[in-house]
Formats: sequence, structure tokens, C-alpha cells
Amino acid sequence: MPVKSYLEVLDMNLKTMVKARNPILYAAAEHLFSAGGKRLRPTLVFLVAQATMKSNKILNSHKRLAEITEIIHTASLVHDDVLDDCTTRRGVNSVHSTFNTKVAVLAGDFLFAQSSWYLANLENLEAVKIISKVIIDFAEGEIQQNLTQFDLTISTSDYIEKSFYKTASLIAASCKATAVISNTSKNMQNNFYSYGKHLGLAFQIIDDILDIVGSSKSLGKPAGSDLRNGNLTAPILFALEEQPELQLIIEREFYKEGDIVKAIELVRKSQGIQKAQDLAQEHLQAAINSLKFLPNSDTYTSLLKITEYILFQII
Repeated sequence: MPVKSYLEVLDMNLKTMVKARNPILYAAAEHLFSAGGKRLRPTLVFLVAQATMKSNKILNSHKRLAEITEIIHTASLVHDDVLDDCTTRRGVNSVHSTFNTKVAVLAGDFLFAQSSWYLANLENLEAVKIISKVIIDFAEGEIQQNLTQFDLTISTSDYIEKSFYKTASLIAASCKATAVISNTSKNMQNNFYSYGKHLGLAFQIIDDILDIVGSSKSLGKPAGSDLRNGNLTAPILFALEEQPELQLIIEREFYKEGDIVKAIELVRKSQGIQKAQDLAQEHLQAAINSLKFLPNSDTYTSLLKITEYILFQII
């Protein structure tokens, strides 16, 4: 059965899984699931499951893990949008702008709680430990991001650490937990964790480049929204090395009219985007290297193609 078929079933299941007694909570949760999204995390769960099981067999616990990862991811987006005051997500109005901030916070909490319930029912303690750590990482990433807004002293390594907590942690944990459910060797589990970690870091770097070069339509959220919130990402950090004017604009927190447009223009004129792209490619190569233990197969090819897909979003 191809991964696409599993994803179609997953989409149907997500809407039935998030049943809440309160219709507002259900409406808030369903609102985002109906908007779709890339479904990268469940796709990886299905591919890693096929790569680690005989005859590409996918277990029911793999399918449930795929659903759990998407619920956790969606919960984090709901809370992210509240913190960043983002009005759109996946091309539709964000939960807090459709309903209100209280509903959005409660909806995010509800989704995290729902995911924890399904996670416990996997009855695989090792997988539970791996995925549970992700929710701690999300909180750590959000705290780091909010404490370092407009902070010109942050380094590229600080940015990578925050990107791990906010994005790569869930992708890495999803890949590893899938291999755990498949009862593979520790070495194989760690290789898949490494693949997910580097893929996730590259994914975040590319997403941060798109915040500068993409359109609101392609992003599903306003362009430059991360920069406007003072989140200094890879292309901005690299651009700061050669654009002193950019530093002045960020220091005054885009106080003057036209500051955001000018800042984006300065980043685009610099080598910041190219250097960030090079950094993403380094992580994608590390992800590919983590899969060298796998034999050639359609699944192996698909895992490699995901690295290409991530990079080609900006080429």
C-alpha cells in the first residue's frame, strides 16, 4: 500500500480523533486539520516503518504514531500563532483570529492532552519516552525564542539549538520512535534519529529563508512575519555580518515606517540567503549520510527524495 493511501486514511482519522465535548474546541482543532499542511511527519513515520519492517508491513501502532505526531505538531502551531500573533496559518485564518486567544490556548492544550492519551495507549514505553521529550523541547524552544527577540548577540549555534527544539526534535523523535516500534537495533534507531534531526534542521532553515523570499500566498502566513517579531534566523544572522544598516533597523525594532521592507531588501541584497541555503544543504547531506546503512529500495529512494523536496522549495 503506497504512503499516499495511508495519508488519506490519516486525514480522515485526525478529524474523528479530536472529538471534544465542547463544540468550540472541536471546531478549533478541526479548523487546522481541514486546512491540510505538508504532512511531513506522518509521511516520515510511514516511510521509516516500511524501511524497518519485512514486506514493508505497517503496524497499527505505526499508523497511530503518525497521527500522534501530526496532532502534536498542530498543537504547537496553535500556540505558536498565539505567541507570534500570526493571523493566518496554512492559508486560512489562525485559530486565535477565528475564535479568540483563550480558545486557541485551550485548543492547543486539548490537542497536547489528546496526543498524550493516544501515546500512552501505544503501550510501548520506549516510544512514549522518546515522543514525550518533544513536548518539553517545544516549551524550551518557545522560551528561547521569546527571550532572544531582537537580540543581536545570538550566534548561529544558538539559532540551531532553538531550531532543534522547535522543529527538528519532533521529526527526529518520530523517526526514532517508528524504528523502536519496529523493534530494530539501537544502532538503526539512532541512525533514523540522526536522519530526522538533520532533515528537521534543514527544513527549519529553508522555512526561515522562505520567510524572507516567499510570498504570503506560498507561505500560508504573512511574509516577513518572523523578522517582524524579532526572530533572528539564519539568513538574517548571516546578512548582519555584511549589512551594518540592518543592525540599526533591528536595534530600533522596526520602529520607523518602511523598516520591515528595508530590512528584507537588505537581507536579499546580502549573501545571507545563499549562506543559509548552504547551511541547509550541509544538514541535508548529513541526513542522507545517516541512511547509508539502508539497502537500495523504493522506500530508501523516497527518504532521499524528501531531502530534495525540502531544498527545492526555494530553488
